[in-house]
Amino acid sequence: MNLRLCLFLLIAVVSGGCSQFSKQAIDPKADEAAIRAVMNGQQIAWNNGNLEEFMKGYWNSDSLQFMSLRGVNRGWNATLEGYKKGYPDREAMGTLAFEILQVKPISPGNYVVTGKYHLTRVIGPADGAFTLIFKYIDGKWVAVYDHTC
Repeated sequence: MNLRLCLFLLIAVVSGGCSQFSKQAIDPKADEAAIRAVMNGQQIAWNNGNLEEFMKGYWNSDSLQFMSLRGVNRGWNATLEGYKKGYPDREAMGTLAFEILQVKPISPGNYVVTGKYHLTRVIGPADGAFTLIFKYIDGKWVAVYDHTC
């Protein structure tokens, strides 16, 4: 299945599922600011070496999906454990910087975020790109899907 079709199907599922959690109206400027604030909080938490705080930007659910070159983690706990395994200490974590390229509404209460990340580390830098699906759930914005490479 090609990447565009996969992304379309993912967006359709996210947009249609969990409608009881969705916002009814889109305010793109306010929503984008709120999503950027979540990601800024994640960046700060990462740079403080606090993975549990970093994970507050993700949906605390078994339905969370995180995909990377290392494979697919399903669920909040599996994602946290994947981060702990991949970044076991401050040296491995380094300093994180996000470059958010686009925050785009896909339906009420759902946004796709694309960007790049950069880790500055003594053991060598790490760079990559990400696509996140943010959903408004229980009064807050959380990433429900993360594809990082």
